[in-house]
Parts: sequence; structure tokens; C-alpha cells
Amino acid sequence: MKEVLLDTLLDAIKIIPFLFVTFLLMEYIEHGFTKKGKEKIKKTGNLGPFFGSLLGAVPQCGFSVMATNLYATRIVTLGTLISIYLSTSDEMLPILISQKCSFSIIIKILLIKVLIGMLAGFIIDFIIRKKTKSSNYEIKKFCDEEHCDCEHGIIKSSIKHTFNILIFIIVITLLLNLGFYYFGNDSIEKLFLKDSFFSPFISSLIGLIPNCGASVILTELYLNNVISFASVISGLLTGSGVALLVLFKINKNVKENVKILLTLYFIGALSGIVIEIIQMLF
Repeated sequence: MKEVLLDTLLDAIKIIPFLFVTFLLMEYIEHGFTKKGKEKIKKTGNLGPFFGSLLGAVPQCGFSVMATNLYATRIVTLGTLISIYLSTSDEMLPILISQKCSFSIIIKILLIKVLIGMLAGFIIDFIIRKKTKSSNYEIKKFCDEEHCDCEHGIIKSSIKHTFNILIFIIVITLLLNLGFYYFGNDSIEKLFLKDSFFSPFISSLIGLIPNCGASVILTELYLNNVISFASVISGLLTGSGVALLVLFKINKNVKENVKILLTLYFIGALSGIVIEIIQMLF
């Protein structure tokens, strides 16, 4: 038991510098592009899913929250909203970088999420063909939703994000290590149905948790080889941070919100199954 606790703490301490530097860079990027990104999304028109999926790939869930506000007043289309939700990486990228994951794997995950986001967004807009109209609306910021005091500077914000995610990582890693210690790797893998066609359905459900913890859980499960590549893609596709909470809060059409949630889940699970099939064939 002592060894499990010690290993967990040592692993956490090792990644603190990488987490902080990564978050510092991500905060700088997000603060620099949020205003420009908002204007870009508003002016994209039929190309909304294309630019939306690219902007959504920027780490953390700032753009997904912003897009939710824009969609609530129909400034952007449903396809654009879905494309951003699907490509949003939330805390995945900082964790992968801090854990020194292969650069090729990181790029592969990001590209898959962006491409699926684009494709799904264009298909949805083509099917629905709803006209959008502009409206004056006060855009809520990611900082307002997470209370991260971003207005006090990116360093303070980076420290807070590093601390919050570090706690998540310690808790999840500790639970995984305890599971491996007491039950063995095979039992944990069976719990998440690893190498099963049903595994993406579980990962997609985890991704729908409206919190950064979802991306942390999924990334850690993947790094610990508990879930497959296809399953982590499924979960990361449905994970849009706190954006779903914002959607249910500001969009009064509850039925529409539920449809959006189910659409995300369906796309995430289906994408995972398709990737599993492709990997089996090739």
C-alpha cells in the first residue's frame, strides 16, 4: 500500500513542471485567440464547421463555451456547434505532453478529432438547413464559468489550472494503481471492456461528464493501457468540458439540448467502433 501511494506521488511530482509550462503556453494561446476566434466563427457562414473544428482543437474548453453562447442566439449553426464540441480537447493535450506521450500519437488524436468534427458539422448543417440570424448577446467567457481569475494574468491562471488538474491526476492515478494492485490489470481492463466493440459506448459516456475531469480520466486510462486508442477517441469526441452545462443553462429548449447531447454520444460511440474495425482490418 505504501509503495502504491509513494509511486503515485512521485509520478505526480515529476509532471508538475511540464503541466505548468504547458498550461502557461495554452493560456497565452487561448487569451490571444479568443476574441479573434469569436469574430472568425461569427463570419464563417457555411464554412462554420471547418473553422469551428480547427478553433475547437485549441486546448481547454474556452471555444466550446463561447460557441455555446453563440449558438443560443443562433449566431452560429448547429453544425458549427457540434464540430467545436467534437474537436475540443480540454485537458487532454497538457496531460499527454506532460506524460511525454509520442508526438505522432498527439497529432493523430488531434487530427482525427478535427476531421470528424468537420465532417459531422457539414453533414448536420446540410441535413437541417436552418437559417441563422444575428443577435446582440453578452458572450460568457471560459474564465467566468470556471472562476479561474484569468483577468489577474495568465501565470496565476496557469498555476490554478496546474493545481486543479494535478489533484485530478493524483486521485485517478491512485485509484488505478490501487485497482491494479488489488485486482490486477486484467480485471480493470474487463471493467472498461477493453478490446470490445462495446468499450466506445462506455468511453463516450465518460466524455459527456461536464467537467475537465472527463478528459483527465480518459487520457489517464489510455496512458495506463486500460482503454484502447479507439475508445479514448470516442470519449474525447464527446468531451466538451463545461460547455454542456452552459448549454443547458442558457438554451431554454431542453428537448433540443437533449438531442445535441445524444448526437454527441452517437457520433463518439460510432466513431470509436469504426476506428476499431479499421484497426482490425489493417
